[in-house]
Amino acid sequence: MNSTHAMTPLFPRGLYGITPEWDDTDQLLKAIRAAHAGGMSVLQWRRKHAPESLAHTQLTAVVALCNEIGLPLIINDQLELAMQHPVAGLHLGKEDGSLRHARQSLHTNQWLGTSCYNELGRARQAIRDGVDYVAFGALFPSTVKSEAVRAELQLLSKARDYSASQARNRRTAIVAIGGITPENARHAFSAGADAVAVITSLFEALDITAQAQRFVQCFEQYAT
Repeated sequence: MNSTHAMTPLFPRGLYGITPEWDDTDQLLKAIRAAHAGGMSVLQWRRKHAPESLAHTQLTAVVALCNEIGLPLIINDQLELAMQHPVAGLHLGKEDGSLRHARQSLHTNQWLGTSCYNELGRARQAIRDGVDYVAFGALFPSTVKSEAVRAELQLLSKARDYSASQARNRRTAIVAIGGITPENARHAFSAGADAVAVITSLFEALDITAQAQRFVQCFEQYAT
């Protein structure tokens, strides 16, 4: 392993939670607290199917909670919201706007990540554009996006090698998403993922804190 391959990214490694589509705000806040208590290192606000007023109310509450407990919060898709709120950064999909424009618009200390699906070329371009992480998936069959393209594990290691080759001091982080559980996360970490992004298997768990701990233990055992 060369020295650049071992460089640690700035983006948090380990468990990357993504908010479920719940209308019960109190339930959502309790679940976020529980996941953070179990070791979740970063959270993405993703709300696709809610009235605008409810989404605004929930986001305001989630931002306040994350700032209270010191949990970095990433906004999904909406650059304006990431600029308006005191959050850690923004995540963009393929149809969500220009990465270069987002990079220029965000505060210098905010992170930018992007979905790369199963496209190594897209990830390489995003890394050159200065993103902080690239996400591949679905790695396994996903209950949230049943129609999602499948990404091979080897994409994670190839992207990580390219990330390291382009880095001067901190490489771009590699994130895996899609159908990830504590039982199969080891494959993602072993292949080079810095973090696994999870919705269902984390927030639908009977004991969210214990489930988060299982992911963290997997990271500690298998991540390189």
